[in-house]
Formats: sequence, C-alpha cells, structure tokens
Amino acid sequence: MKEKAAELAVVSNKSFEASTAVNLHHYDISSALQTTLEFNELISIFCNKIQVTIPHNSLEYVNPEFDLAFKRGIIGRHSCSYSLKVEDQQLGELKLTRSQRFGKEELKMLESLLCCLIYPLRNATLFHQALQMAYTDPLTQTHNRTAFNDTLMREMKRANRCEQHLSLIFVDIDHFKWINDEHGHDCGDLALASVAGWVKDSVRGSDIVFRYGGEEFVILLIDTNQEAAAIIAERVRLGIESHTIAYGMAVLNITASLGISTLTGNDTMDSLIKRADSAMYKAKSLGRNRVCLG
Repeated sequence: MKEKAAELAVVSNKSFEASTAVNLHHYDISSALQTTLEFNELISIFCNKIQVTIPHNSLEYVNPEFDLAFKRGIIGRHSCSYSLKVEDQQLGELKLTRSQRFGKEELKMLESLLCCLIYPLRNATLFHQALQMAYTDPLTQTHNRTAFNDTLMREMKRANRCEQHLSLIFVDIDHFKWINDEHGHDCGDLALASVAGWVKDSVRGSDIVFRYGGEEFVILLIDTNQEAAAIIAERVRLGIESHTIAYGMAVLNITASLGISTLTGNDTMDSLIKRADSAMYKAKSLGRNRVCLG
C-alpha cells in the first residue's frame, strides 16, 4: 500500500521567517538554495545539506505540473514523504528513504528544514511557468518558434558531442489558404489546433512538436536516423489523413506534406532546416499528401 505523503504548507512569510530563525543551519541551507531555479538542483542541494542532520539513502522528487520525477540513491525500507505547497500552490512531493526508521525528533527537524525549501521551489515554479508561457503557441498548445530555435541549437550540440543522430520533419497543411478563404479564419484556427493534436498523437514521447509559423509545424526527433524519421513521418501523414473536421455544414478532409532532414557533420542550424523545408516543398510539388527526404 502506498504511503500517504505528509502535507507541509507555509501559509505566510511570518511562519517562514520564524522557522528559518531556529538556528544557523537554516541560514546555510537557505543561502545555498538561492543559487538556482532548477528543480533537480534545488532538491539535490537541500538533501546534501541535510545529510548529516537527517541521514538518508535515497531521495525522490515528483512534480506532476512539470512532468518531473527525479530519483537518487538506493531505496531503503523506511521512508518519509512530504507533499509541499505554499498558499494552495502545489510544489511537488519529496520522499526520503533509509534502512532505519526515522525518529520523531528527526522528522520534527526535517519538517522545520523543509520550510527553507518551499519558497525556492515556489520561485522555480513561477520561473518555469513563465518559460512555458513564453515558449508555447497559445492556439495549438505546441512549442513556438523561439522554443524551436533554442531547442534545436542545444540538441545539435548534444548530438554532435555524443555522436548521435538527429532529424527534423517539416509538416505543412495542404491547401490551408483555401480553408481560410472558403470557410473563414475560425475554421482555419480549428484546423491548426486539430492537426497539432493529431501530430502529437502520432509521435513518440521523446519527440518535440513546434509550430514553426502559419500552417507549418516542425517535429524534432532526438537520436533518430533518416530511416526511423521516415517511418514516423509516414505515421504522422496517415494520422492527419485519417481524420476529418466538421465545421458548420461542411466536413473537411485535411492532408499534409512532409519533408525530412537528418543531421550531418557539416550541418548548421540553417542548413538542417533548409533541407527539411526544401523536402517539404518537393512533396508539395509532387502532388501533396506525401513524405520526401532532404
């Protein structure tokens, strides 16, 4: 049976200030936690700082809002769990384990020290929520062009460093101008949002979907060669083709043209993008609703 997490909430700055004044150890932890806004780093710093006071063999931090599940160490028989929140804002759950039972005084001390962690976690939450908003296209709920540029640069460096494959798929909705002209921009928006959902349903969990602009999407395929990218692209194409949109009295069959490029040793961001874009236009010129390699 899963052990229910204790709930630790800080409801005011006064209670936080009172808890941090217990001893100098709190100040040491609080100072260290001001150095980062990354959840995993915050949890690691906190657990390293309390290791002498509250020895533990493993930690687990889960934050569903950001799809985080961070684990470290060897799981022990006994555990203590805390669901962290401040002013009704959920900040995730922290679980510590070890081979011996946690004593009452240790748990009391841990709960006091956890108050040092709550506000840094809230700051990290606000920071990452702002990033999500800045990197998300509001209509399609995919990542936007800014996010694509930043992510592609990072993943190209990683792929070259680790000698791994990296592929792009450009997806362009066929006859999108006709949809807007014939049925209006509300219908066009419905088509964009629908296609985005169908694309996300067709790709793997590790693939990242971006709205590149207008009616064009890009899928970033990490550690994926051209052959595997072609299989995924065909699955995406079929996924779009197999759906219809009902708008007013009209039923619309939507298709898309797709182009693929795979990272080579000489590629820049521009050259990798240009090859995928050119392959997509080749698919258009060959009759649309198909996949072409670049």
